[in-house]
Amino acid sequence: MSNDDTASKPTSSGRPRRNSSAQTRQMLGMKGAETQETNIWKIRLQLMKPITWIPLIWGVLCGAVSSGGFTWTVENVAMAVGCMVLSGPLMVGYTQTMNDFYDAEIDAINEPYRPIPSGAISLGQVEAQIWVLLFLGIGLAYGLDVWAGHQAKYLTVIAVFGSYISYIYSAPPLKLKQNGWLGNYALGASYIAFPWWAGHALFGELNWTIAILTLFYSLSGLGIAIVNDFKSVEGDRQMGLKSLPVMFGVTTAAWICVLAIDVFQAGVAGYLISIHENLYATILLLFIIPQITFQDMYFLRNPLENDVKYQASAQPFLVLGMLVTAMALGHAGI
Repeated sequence: MSNDDTASKPTSSGRPRRNSSAQTRQMLGMKGAETQETNIWKIRLQLMKPITWIPLIWGVLCGAVSSGGFTWTVENVAMAVGCMVLSGPLMVGYTQTMNDFYDAEIDAINEPYRPIPSGAISLGQVEAQIWVLLFLGIGLAYGLDVWAGHQAKYLTVIAVFGSYISYIYSAPPLKLKQNGWLGNYALGASYIAFPWWAGHALFGELNWTIAILTLFYSLSGLGIAIVNDFKSVEGDRQMGLKSLPVMFGVTTAAWICVLAIDVFQAGVAGYLISIHENLYATILLLFIIPQITFQDMYFLRNPLENDVKYQASAQPFLVLGMLVTAMALGHAGI
């Protein structure tokens, strides 16, 4: 019996049996979910897609490491955790909730089990959640700036700028996600550069070298963002969104995706060599090898079916490479 059969088979009470795997996937914001959740707080959490918080939390860690100013004191750990809450649950939660708000019609085609198209939550409740998360995020950013003694409120500026990028990514008339290149790069920068800046600014001096290098690194994040487009091809095509799989076809878009991931990581390794951080550069290059292996094994052969499997197997090497890069920058005093 398949998982889907198990999920739909009635119990002795006449109510559908709920598949625990489907419930977990729904809660985390992944594919393969169900529509039976009724607890409003769980529904609100589903809108925030907790699975997407992890890269931002990791980005804050990388920024703290690259700053060279983080030490394992109780105060520093508390500040870092606060910055992770800012970047993950609050700002990403705001972004994901708003994205679902503006993508309700597309989700009705691609993911009808999502809270809005399934009717599990009203649009008014969703709007209220967006505003609450936004104001909590900006408020926490300001509090962290005060705590760190910043005269220039770096984290507040990053939070406001990041929330603006999130808004124009999802909302008309700009709706950057309508353009596969702009939308995916905005997403990549939100996952890599913005949290990195926040972590670095919290414990060190944010400078143009770090800002530009992480924006370059975000071109690898563009590739990761493209992976997410493969689950939405049919809905994007019907709604006229120009995602890269729609624009170039599934096979070409898959190649663009993997080349972006690999080439720009190699470019960062080249920069590390230029500043004489050869050991870290070598480790970063070695992390690219298993990524290429999993790209060939899973993604390039069938990106529509293997996108989640590919992300689970290959992305750990990308995020470990980010930490290696951060360690190199901290060691070099960049």
